Amino acid sequence: MFDDSAITPTDPRDVSFSVPMTHRLRFTEEVSGNDFHELLAVLHAQVGLPTRVLVWADEEVVDSSDRVARLAAKLASSDGVELVAKPGKFPGGEAVKNSPAIVDAMLDQINEFNLDRRSYIIVIGGGAVLDIAGFASAIAHRGIRLIRIPTTTLAQADSGVGVKNAINRYGKKNWVGTFVAPWAVINDAGFLSTLPDREFRCGFSEAVKVSLLKSRPMFDQLCRDAANINSRDMCIAKRVIAESCQMHLRHITKGGDPFETLESRPLDFGHWSAHRLEPMTNYRLRHGEAVGIGVALDCLYSSIKHGFPKVDAEMACRCLQALGLPLWDDALEDFDDVLVGLEEFRQHLGGRLTVTMLSGVGMPVDVHAIDTEAMRTAARRLRVMAIEK
Repeated sequence: MFDDSAITPTDPRDVSFSVPMTHRLRFTEEVSGNDFHELLAVLHAQVGLPTRVLVWADEEVVDSSDRVARLAAKLASSDGVELVAKPGKFPGGEAVKNSPAIVDAMLDQINEFNLDRRSYIIVIGGGAVLDIAGFASAIAHRGIRLIRIPTTTLAQADSGVGVKNAINRYGKKNWVGTFVAPWAVINDAGFLSTLPDREFRCGFSEAVKVSLLKSRPMFDQLCRDAANINSRDMCIAKRVIAESCQMHLRHITKGGDPFETLESRPLDFGHWSAHRLEPMTNYRLRHGEAVGIGVALDCLYSSIKHGFPKVDAEMACRCLQALGLPLWDDALEDFDDVLVGLEEFRQHLGGRLTVTMLSGVGMPVDVHAIDTEAMRTAARRLRVMAIEK
Protein backbone atom coordinates (compact mmCIF):
# COMPACT_ATOMS: atom_id res chain seq x y z
CA MET A 1 0.00 0.00 0.00
CA PHE A 2 1.22 3.51 -0.85
CA ASP A 3 2.13 5.50 2.26
CA ASP A 4 1.40 9.19 1.70
CA SER A 5 1.82 10.19 5.36
CA ALA A 6 5.11 12.03 4.70
CA ILE A 7 3.79 14.03 1.74
CA THR A 8 2.57 17.58 2.10
CA PRO A 9 1.02 19.67 -0.65
CA THR A 10 3.98 22.05 -0.68
CA ASP A 11 6.76 19.47 -1.00
CA PRO A 12 8.77 20.04 -4.20
CA ARG A 13 9.49 16.97 -6.27
CA ASP A 14 12.21 16.57 -8.91
CA VAL A 15 11.99 12.90 -9.85
CA SER A 16 14.45 11.57 -12.38
CA PHE A 17 13.32 8.60 -14.45
CA SER A 18 14.27 6.79 -17.63
CA VAL A 19 12.16 5.06 -20.24
CA PRO A 20 13.42 1.68 -21.46
CA MET A 21 13.71 1.48 -25.25
CA THR A 22 14.99 -1.04 -27.75
CA HIS A 23 16.47 -0.05 -31.09
CA ARG A 24 16.20 -2.92 -33.58
CA LEU A 25 18.65 -2.75 -36.51
CA ARG A 26 18.88 -5.41 -39.19
CA PHE A 27 21.07 -5.73 -42.31
CA THR A 28 19.65 -7.72 -45.22
CA GLU A 29 20.46 -8.42 -48.85
CA GLU A 30 16.90 -8.85 -50.15
CA VAL A 31 14.15 -8.25 -47.61
CA SER A 32 11.50 -8.69 -50.30
CA GLY A 33 12.97 -12.12 -51.06
CA ASN A 34 15.08 -14.56 -49.07
CA ASP A 35 15.45 -12.21 -46.09
CA PHE A 36 11.73 -11.52 -45.63
CA HIS A 37 11.82 -13.47 -42.35
CA GLU A 38 13.84 -10.61 -40.82
CA LEU A 39 10.88 -8.27 -41.32
CA LEU A 40 8.39 -10.80 -39.97
CA ALA A 41 10.53 -11.26 -36.87
CA VAL A 42 10.11 -7.61 -35.81
CA LEU A 43 6.33 -7.66 -36.29
CA HIS A 44 5.33 -8.65 -32.76
CA ALA A 45 1.95 -10.37 -32.79
CA GLN A 46 -0.78 -9.82 -30.22
CA VAL A 47 -2.44 -12.85 -28.68
CA GLY A 48 -5.60 -13.67 -30.61
CA LEU A 49 -5.37 -10.65 -32.91
CA PRO A 50 -3.83 -10.17 -36.35
CA THR A 51 -0.86 -7.83 -36.71
CA ARG A 52 -2.24 -4.93 -38.72
CA VAL A 53 0.22 -3.37 -41.17
CA LEU A 54 0.13 -0.35 -43.50
CA VAL A 55 2.89 0.18 -46.07
CA TRP A 56 4.00 3.57 -47.37
CA ALA A 57 6.62 3.92 -50.10
CA ASP A 58 8.55 6.53 -52.02
CA GLU A 59 6.98 6.59 -55.49
CA GLU A 60 10.42 6.57 -57.14
CA VAL A 61 11.21 3.31 -55.36
CA VAL A 62 7.89 1.81 -56.43
CA ASP A 63 8.45 2.85 -60.04
CA SER A 64 12.07 1.66 -60.24
CA SER A 65 11.58 -1.98 -59.21
CA ASP A 66 9.01 -4.54 -58.10
CA ARG A 67 10.49 -4.89 -54.61
CA VAL A 68 7.71 -2.97 -52.83
CA ALA A 69 5.04 -5.00 -54.62
CA ARG A 70 6.78 -8.26 -53.75
CA LEU A 71 7.15 -7.22 -50.13
CA ALA A 72 3.47 -6.32 -49.92
CA ALA A 73 2.46 -9.64 -51.48
CA LYS A 74 4.53 -11.54 -48.93
CA LEU A 75 2.97 -9.57 -46.07
CA ALA A 76 -0.54 -10.21 -47.41
CA SER A 77 0.08 -13.96 -47.55
CA SER A 78 1.75 -14.24 -44.11
CA ASP A 79 -0.12 -15.94 -41.30
CA GLY A 80 -1.14 -13.58 -38.56
CA VAL A 81 -0.51 -10.43 -40.63
CA GLU A 82 -3.32 -8.22 -41.95
CA LEU A 83 -2.12 -5.88 -44.70
CA VAL A 84 -4.87 -3.25 -44.44
CA ALA A 85 -4.40 -1.67 -47.90
CA LYS A 86 -2.24 -1.59 -51.00
CA PRO A 87 1.02 0.30 -50.46
CA GLY A 88 0.51 4.06 -50.35
CA LYS A 89 2.76 6.01 -52.74
CA PHE A 90 4.22 9.39 -51.82
CA PRO A 91 6.62 11.69 -53.68
CA GLY A 92 10.26 11.59 -52.62
CA GLY A 93 12.84 14.33 -52.23
CA GLU A 94 13.06 17.19 -49.76
CA ALA A 95 10.10 19.01 -51.34
CA VAL A 96 7.72 16.41 -49.87
CA LYS A 97 8.53 17.79 -46.42
CA ASN A 98 7.25 21.22 -47.44
CA SER A 99 3.68 19.97 -47.93
CA PRO A 100 1.24 19.83 -45.00
CA ALA A 101 -1.14 18.09 -47.42
CA ILE A 102 1.10 15.00 -47.44
CA VAL A 103 1.01 14.80 -43.64
CA ASP A 104 -2.78 15.12 -43.75
CA ALA A 105 -3.00 12.37 -46.38
CA MET A 106 -0.95 10.06 -44.18
CA LEU A 107 -3.08 10.82 -41.12
CA ASP A 108 -6.22 10.25 -43.20
CA GLN A 109 -4.98 6.75 -44.06
CA ILE A 110 -4.16 5.95 -40.44
CA ASN A 111 -7.69 6.99 -39.51
CA GLU A 112 -9.38 5.31 -42.49
CA PHE A 113 -7.78 1.94 -41.81
CA ASN A 114 -8.27 2.14 -38.03
CA LEU A 115 -4.64 1.69 -37.06
CA ASP A 116 -3.88 1.74 -33.35
CA ARG A 117 -0.79 1.88 -31.15
CA ARG A 118 -0.12 -1.84 -31.68
CA SER A 119 -0.34 -1.54 -35.46
CA TYR A 120 2.67 -1.08 -37.73
CA ILE A 121 3.55 1.35 -40.47
CA ILE A 122 6.34 0.16 -42.76
CA VAL A 123 7.87 3.08 -44.66
CA ILE A 124 10.14 2.39 -47.62
CA GLY A 125 12.11 5.23 -49.15
CA GLY A 126 14.75 7.91 -48.84
CA GLY A 127 15.37 10.19 -45.90
CA ALA A 128 12.70 12.77 -46.75
CA VAL A 129 9.92 10.16 -46.95
CA LEU A 130 11.19 8.53 -43.75
CA ASP A 131 11.10 11.94 -42.05
CA ILE A 132 7.54 12.85 -42.97
CA ALA A 133 6.20 9.33 -42.39
CA GLY A 134 7.93 9.26 -39.02
CA PHE A 135 6.32 12.57 -38.09
CA ALA A 136 2.83 11.42 -39.11
CA SER A 137 3.17 8.09 -37.29
CA ALA A 138 4.52 9.84 -34.18
CA ILE A 139 1.58 12.24 -33.81
CA ALA A 140 -1.21 9.75 -34.62
CA HIS A 141 -2.51 8.25 -31.35
CA ARG A 142 0.68 9.71 -29.78
CA GLY A 143 2.70 7.09 -31.60
CA ILE A 144 2.23 4.14 -33.95
CA ARG A 145 5.02 1.60 -34.36
CA LEU A 146 7.19 2.56 -37.34
CA ILE A 147 9.50 0.25 -39.25
CA ARG A 148 11.88 2.06 -41.58
CA ILE A 149 13.33 0.45 -44.68
CA PRO A 150 15.69 3.16 -45.98
CA THR A 151 16.47 2.90 -49.68
CA THR A 152 19.28 5.43 -50.14
CA THR A 153 22.89 5.34 -49.03
CA LEU A 154 22.29 8.56 -47.09
CA ALA A 155 19.35 7.15 -45.14
CA GLN A 156 21.05 3.80 -44.55
CA ALA A 157 24.28 5.41 -43.35
CA ASP A 158 22.71 8.04 -41.12
CA SER A 159 19.14 9.29 -40.82
CA GLY A 160 17.33 5.95 -41.07
CA VAL A 161 18.73 4.82 -37.75
CA GLY A 162 18.11 8.17 -36.06
CA VAL A 163 15.34 9.21 -33.69
CA LYS A 164 14.33 12.44 -35.43
CA ASN A 165 11.24 12.99 -37.57
CA ALA A 166 10.34 16.32 -39.13
CA ILE A 167 8.81 18.46 -41.83
CA ASN A 168 9.88 21.89 -43.08
CA ARG A 169 8.04 25.09 -42.27
CA TYR A 170 8.65 28.85 -42.68
CA GLY A 171 11.38 28.12 -45.22
CA LYS A 172 13.39 26.34 -42.50
CA LYS A 173 14.47 22.73 -42.57
CA ASN A 174 12.98 20.38 -39.94
CA TRP A 175 11.22 23.19 -38.08
CA VAL A 176 8.28 20.97 -37.03
CA GLY A 177 9.14 17.55 -35.69
CA THR A 178 9.43 14.94 -32.98
CA PHE A 179 11.99 12.71 -31.30
CA VAL A 180 10.76 9.11 -31.48
CA ALA A 181 12.82 5.94 -31.82
CA PRO A 182 11.67 3.73 -34.71
CA TRP A 183 10.37 0.31 -33.79
CA ALA A 184 12.90 -1.21 -36.20
CA VAL A 185 15.22 -0.31 -39.07
CA ILE A 186 16.07 -2.69 -41.88
CA ASN A 187 19.01 -1.68 -44.07
CA ASP A 188 18.47 -3.69 -47.22
CA ALA A 189 21.26 -3.69 -49.82
CA GLY A 190 18.92 -4.74 -52.61
CA PHE A 191 17.23 -1.35 -52.69
CA LEU A 192 20.55 0.41 -53.39
CA SER A 193 21.02 -1.27 -56.77
CA THR A 194 18.58 1.02 -58.59
CA LEU A 195 19.87 4.31 -57.14
CA PRO A 196 21.14 6.87 -59.67
CA ASP A 197 24.85 7.64 -59.25
CA ARG A 198 24.20 11.07 -57.76
CA GLU A 199 21.94 9.66 -55.05
CA PHE A 200 24.34 6.80 -54.42
CA ARG A 201 27.24 9.16 -53.70
CA CYS A 202 25.25 11.45 -51.41
CA GLY A 203 25.20 9.12 -48.44
CA PHE A 204 28.92 8.99 -47.96
CA SER A 205 29.26 12.60 -46.81
CA GLU A 206 27.70 11.47 -43.53
CA ALA A 207 30.22 8.62 -43.34
CA VAL A 208 33.05 11.13 -43.74
CA LYS A 209 31.46 13.27 -41.03
CA VAL A 210 31.06 10.52 -38.45
CA SER A 211 34.55 9.14 -39.11
CA LEU A 212 36.05 12.61 -38.54
CA LEU A 213 34.19 12.79 -35.24
CA LYS A 214 34.76 9.26 -34.01
CA SER A 215 37.51 7.22 -35.66
CA ARG A 216 40.92 7.91 -37.19
CA PRO A 217 41.19 4.37 -38.65
CA MET A 218 37.76 4.64 -40.29
CA PHE A 219 38.59 8.09 -41.70
CA ASP A 220 41.91 6.94 -43.17
CA GLN A 221 40.35 3.82 -44.70
CA LEU A 222 37.44 5.80 -46.12
CA CYS A 223 39.87 8.18 -47.81
CA ARG A 224 41.68 5.21 -49.36
CA ASP A 225 38.42 3.66 -50.53
CA ALA A 226 36.72 6.83 -51.80
CA ALA A 227 37.41 6.32 -55.52
CA ASN A 228 36.20 2.70 -55.37
CA ILE A 229 33.02 3.76 -53.60
CA ASN A 230 32.46 6.38 -56.30
CA SER A 231 32.76 3.54 -58.83
CA ARG A 232 30.06 1.64 -56.88
CA ASP A 233 32.16 -1.17 -55.49
CA MET A 234 29.31 -2.59 -53.41
CA CYS A 235 31.50 -4.75 -51.19
CA ILE A 236 33.29 -1.65 -49.93
CA ALA A 237 30.20 0.56 -49.98
CA LYS A 238 28.15 -1.84 -47.83
CA ARG A 239 30.94 -2.05 -45.27
CA VAL A 240 31.21 1.73 -45.01
CA ILE A 241 27.43 2.15 -44.74
CA ALA A 242 27.30 -0.43 -41.95
CA GLU A 243 30.19 1.22 -40.07
CA SER A 244 28.63 4.67 -40.40
CA CYS A 245 25.18 3.44 -39.39
CA GLN A 246 26.48 1.64 -36.32
CA MET A 247 28.57 4.63 -35.22
CA HIS A 248 25.47 6.81 -35.44
CA LEU A 249 23.46 4.19 -33.54
CA ARG A 250 26.11 3.90 -30.83
CA HIS A 251 26.12 7.67 -30.35
CA ILE A 252 22.31 7.75 -30.05
CA THR A 253 22.00 4.81 -27.67
CA LYS A 254 25.21 5.25 -25.62
CA GLY A 255 25.96 8.96 -25.90
CA GLY A 256 23.67 10.02 -23.07
CA ASP A 257 21.58 12.53 -25.03
CA PRO A 258 19.44 10.76 -27.65
CA PHE A 259 16.81 13.51 -27.80
CA GLU A 260 19.30 16.39 -27.87
CA THR A 261 18.32 18.12 -24.64
CA LEU A 262 21.91 19.21 -23.97
CA GLU A 263 23.90 21.87 -25.80
CA SER A 264 26.23 19.64 -27.77
CA ARG A 265 25.13 18.01 -31.03
CA PRO A 266 28.31 16.50 -32.48
CA LEU A 267 26.47 14.51 -35.16
CA ASP A 268 25.47 17.86 -36.66
CA PHE A 269 29.08 18.69 -37.54
CA GLY A 270 28.96 20.55 -40.85
CA HIS A 271 25.19 20.91 -40.73
CA TRP A 272 24.71 24.55 -39.72
CA SER A 273 25.62 25.68 -43.25
CA ALA A 274 24.18 22.59 -44.95
CA HIS A 275 20.72 23.26 -43.54
CA ARG A 276 20.97 26.84 -44.81
CA LEU A 277 22.28 25.91 -48.27
CA GLU A 278 19.40 23.53 -48.99
CA PRO A 279 16.60 26.13 -48.91
CA MET A 280 18.93 28.76 -50.43
CA THR A 281 19.20 26.52 -53.51
CA ASN A 282 15.50 25.59 -53.41
CA TYR A 283 16.74 22.07 -52.58
CA ARG A 284 18.65 21.81 -55.84
CA LEU A 285 21.49 20.69 -53.60
CA ARG A 286 20.75 17.28 -52.14
CA HIS A 287 21.13 16.95 -48.37
CA GLY A 288 24.21 14.76 -48.72
CA GLU A 289 25.82 17.25 -51.09
CA ALA A 290 25.09 20.18 -48.76
CA VAL A 291 26.49 18.20 -45.81
CA GLY A 292 29.66 17.46 -47.80
CA ILE A 293 30.17 21.18 -48.44
CA GLY A 294 29.40 21.97 -44.79
CA VAL A 295 31.85 19.35 -43.51
CA ALA A 296 34.59 20.66 -45.81
CA LEU A 297 33.90 24.25 -44.74
CA ASP A 298 34.03 23.41 -41.02
CA CYS A 299 37.17 21.31 -41.45
CA LEU A 300 38.95 24.29 -43.01
CA TYR A 301 37.59 26.64 -40.34
CA SER A 302 38.75 24.20 -37.64
CA SER A 303 42.24 24.27 -39.16
CA ILE A 304 42.26 28.08 -38.97
CA LYS A 305 40.81 28.49 -35.47
CA HIS A 306 41.03 25.24 -33.48
CA GLY A 307 44.31 23.56 -34.33
CA PHE A 308 42.87 20.90 -36.64
CA PRO A 309 45.87 19.87 -38.77
CA LYS A 310 45.72 21.49 -42.20
CA VAL A 311 46.79 18.22 -43.81
CA ASP A 312 43.74 16.47 -42.33
CA ALA A 313 41.38 19.28 -43.34
CA GLU A 314 42.62 19.07 -46.92
CA MET A 315 42.51 15.27 -46.79
CA ALA A 316 38.82 15.43 -45.83
CA CYS A 317 38.09 17.80 -48.72
CA ARG A 318 39.90 15.57 -51.23
CA CYS A 319 38.10 12.53 -49.86
CA LEU A 320 34.74 14.20 -50.49
CA GLN A 321 35.84 15.06 -54.02
CA ALA A 322 37.00 11.49 -54.65
CA LEU A 323 33.57 10.30 -53.54
CA GLY A 324 32.10 12.43 -56.34
CA LEU A 325 30.65 15.11 -54.06
CA PRO A 326 30.89 18.86 -54.76
CA LEU A 327 33.00 21.16 -52.60
CA TRP A 328 31.37 24.35 -53.82
CA ASP A 329 28.05 25.77 -54.90
CA ASP A 330 27.39 29.26 -56.24
CA ALA A 331 24.97 29.84 -53.35
CA LEU A 332 28.08 30.31 -51.20
CA GLU A 333 28.79 33.54 -53.09
CA ASP A 334 26.15 35.20 -50.88
CA PHE A 335 28.00 34.30 -47.71
CA ASP A 336 26.06 36.77 -45.59
CA ASP A 337 22.98 34.68 -46.36
CA VAL A 338 24.86 31.48 -45.51
CA LEU A 339 25.82 32.94 -42.12
CA VAL A 340 22.11 33.37 -41.32
CA GLY A 341 22.28 29.61 -40.80
CA LEU A 342 24.17 30.12 -37.54
CA GLU A 343 21.22 31.87 -35.91
CA GLU A 344 18.75 29.36 -37.35
CA PHE A 345 20.94 26.59 -35.96
CA ARG A 346 20.98 28.27 -32.53
CA GLN A 347 17.19 28.61 -32.52
CA HIS A 348 16.74 25.00 -33.58
CA LEU A 349 18.96 23.83 -30.71
CA GLY A 350 17.84 26.39 -28.15
CA GLY A 351 19.92 28.40 -25.70
CA ARG A 352 23.32 29.74 -26.69
CA LEU A 353 24.96 28.88 -29.98
CA THR A 354 26.84 25.57 -29.81
CA VAL A 355 28.64 24.31 -32.90
CA THR A 356 30.91 21.27 -33.04
CA MET A 357 34.34 21.79 -34.60
CA LEU A 358 37.49 19.63 -34.62
CA SER A 359 40.88 19.90 -32.98
CA GLY A 360 41.89 16.56 -34.49
CA VAL A 361 40.35 13.48 -36.11
CA GLY A 362 38.27 11.88 -33.38
CA MET A 363 38.61 15.03 -31.27
CA PRO A 364 35.44 17.16 -31.49
CA VAL A 365 35.27 20.45 -29.64
CA ASP A 366 32.17 22.53 -28.90
CA VAL A 367 32.40 26.26 -29.60
CA HIS A 368 29.91 28.98 -28.72
CA ALA A 369 30.97 31.70 -31.13
CA ILE A 370 32.07 31.73 -34.75
CA ASP A 371 34.69 34.11 -36.08
CA THR A 372 32.83 35.13 -39.23
CA GLU A 373 35.93 36.58 -40.92
CA ALA A 374 37.77 33.29 -40.35
CA MET A 375 34.75 31.45 -41.72
CA ARG A 376 34.85 33.65 -44.83
CA THR A 377 38.53 32.78 -45.19
CA ALA A 378 37.63 29.08 -44.95
CA ALA A 379 35.03 29.59 -47.70
CA ARG A 380 37.58 31.28 -49.96
CA ARG A 381 40.02 28.40 -49.42
CA LEU A 382 37.25 25.92 -50.17
CA ARG A 383 36.49 27.64 -53.46
CA VAL A 384 40.16 27.46 -54.47
CA MET A 385 40.25 23.73 -53.65
CA ALA A 386 37.09 23.16 -55.68
CA ILE A 387 38.61 24.95 -58.68
CA GLU A 388 41.92 23.08 -58.35
CA LYS A 389 40.08 19.77 -58.62
